[in-house]
Amino acid sequence: MKFLFDFIPVLLFFAAYKLTGLNADAAQHFINTYLSGMISGGSVTPEQSPIVIATLVGILATMAQIGWIKLRGRKVDGILWLSLGMFVVFGGLTIYLHDEDFIKWKLSIVYWLLAAVLLVSDLVFKKNLMRKSMGEIIELPEQIWTRLNLAWIGFFVFMGALNWYLAFVLFKGNTNAWVNFKAFGATAIMFVFIVAQTVYLSRHIKDQA
Repeated sequence: MKFLFDFIPVLLFFAAYKLTGLNADAAQHFINTYLSGMISGGSVTPEQSPIVIATLVGILATMAQIGWIKLRGRKVDGILWLSLGMFVVFGGLTIYLHDEDFIKWKLSIVYWLLAAVLLVSDLVFKKNLMRKSMGEIIELPEQIWTRLNLAWIGFFVFMGALNWYLAFVLFKGNTNAWVNFKAFGATAIMFVFIVAQTVYLSRHIKDQA
């Protein structure tokens, strides 16, 4: 359920991009009429409108997501705060400069920052954040926690590089293809990785029984 909840801003970003892409002229009129104060030069072209609207929707959806969690009295994950911060910074630049490159970079930078946090916490502060987040749920040998931490570091580095390659090399100039990857490709890869991790960990949990 948490996986699906975390997916909501991405899904809304995707839906907003696709819907405004089908009505680019109307989206342009809306932006130039009501959001001109947020735009450098005060206007956008029809081609720029979908990514501007989608980015704004993504930012608002992430804010609403955090608000909902806090209203329920629960702690907001650091990852979600990081995602919101990056969304506001790079999304804000995307909206203001109506330049899609910023929002494309955001995804890679979030992945790389997550990898850096896991690595620095382990090497500098001697804290395995994977064990800290999952240690109350399962018991694993120390070497397995180390492997798990390294696996997530490698995964985040890989995903950041993959996003960069798709956004700026393979799909350069094709934002529609990149949006499809962001919504479904990246999510599918994450899901497969989590399933593989669960299968791997289950063997060691049984060994500990």
